[in-house]
Amino acid sequence: MEASSVTFAFFLIFSGAAVLASIALYTRQPLIIAYIALGALIGPYGLTLVTDLQLLSDIGHIGIIFLLFLLGLDMQPQALVATLRKSTVVGLASSAVFFLLSWLLAMVFIDNPNQAAIVGVAMMFSSTIIGIKLLPTTVLHHRHIGEMMIGLLLLQDLLAIIALVLIMASGGASEGDAARQILFVLLALPALGVGAWATVRFVLLPLIQRFDRFHEYIFLLAIGWCLGVAEAAHLLGLSAEIGAFVAGVAIATSPIAQYIAVNLKPLRDFFLILFFFAVGARFDLSMLPVVWLSALCLAVLVLAMKPVVYRFLLKGVSERRELAWDLGFRLGQASEFSLLIAYIALDAGLIAVNTSLTIQAATIITLLVSSYIVVLNYPTPIAIRDRLRRD
Repeated sequence: MEASSVTFAFFLIFSGAAVLASIALYTRQPLIIAYIALGALIGPYGLTLVTDLQLLSDIGHIGIIFLLFLLGLDMQPQALVATLRKSTVVGLASSAVFFLLSWLLAMVFIDNPNQAAIVGVAMMFSSTIIGIKLLPTTVLHHRHIGEMMIGLLLLQDLLAIIALVLIMASGGASEGDAARQILFVLLALPALGVGAWATVRFVLLPLIQRFDRFHEYIFLLAIGWCLGVAEAAHLLGLSAEIGAFVAGVAIATSPIAQYIAVNLKPLRDFFLILFFFAVGARFDLSMLPVVWLSALCLAVLVLAMKPVVYRFLLKGVSERRELAWDLGFRLGQASEFSLLIAYIALDAGLIAVNTSLTIQAATIITLLVSSYIVVLNYPTPIAIRDRLRRD
């Protein structure tokens, strides 16, 4: 993209988002719906006003990175270890159930069991960005529901990375290479954590203590640290999101952590608008008549099974019934990783175009419907009703 085209694209996106967001608020709709609808409206499969989505998609991905960094700033390392220990059983059991039920349904519409298996894998995961974006920061992050959600989402992120490695390996690499890469990924996470802790302990904290009165410097240091660890994680075979979260947890013990969190929120929201725009813009609306039935059935299955499965599994580990339903509905959708799996599996030649579009359409439907359910019934920062609005 040239500079002028980037400026024009940003003008269309943010001006259009402001208009549709105003309409959404007047009609009591979640703002996320407006951003996705805008992408479908002016993207390459709509009015074609914005056609080059790769750069915008990459830029929008930074919003997820900042989201996980801010989440890490609210999580003490000791609490993280305890949370992961408790959420592992629920996370693994729920993923297995989601895979099996989605695979069985996909077999109704898809003759190839391998393609159906990829559909099942794609539906295993819940949306980090929806779950955390709709979780009140100051009210729930420090409560048990926030801790359980973080643990489940982190475990799912690791499973999603392993799934992506296997899909890419199936498209070309040998099984031995895939096994070695998965082992490397599993070893890379603790290495990244130790490296981040050491850097914070011996480099960042001394710098913060010496120059904490220079607010601009602290702001720049925080952004550099977040993106630096995210890039290091990517180089190690992990996701940038996991790296950003590790960066946040590593610096969470600093007294400056809350100052950083408050100042990065507007920057996070800027990039998240671009992310949701790209989600809507990348879907080929002309193919919707071909895949609408399979996508709708798959979406209904995900929206129905995830809250129920989470409710029974969480109740089985002694969680309160109210918390189990709350968490189940907040995680009752497909994930950004579902979209990524659809793109990568299609590029690797493992699934047909119709299968990829079914995954994409089902994911978008669940993102939209799940957002409605949560915003209209549970406390969120963007709730329409005053009694449910929590920042």
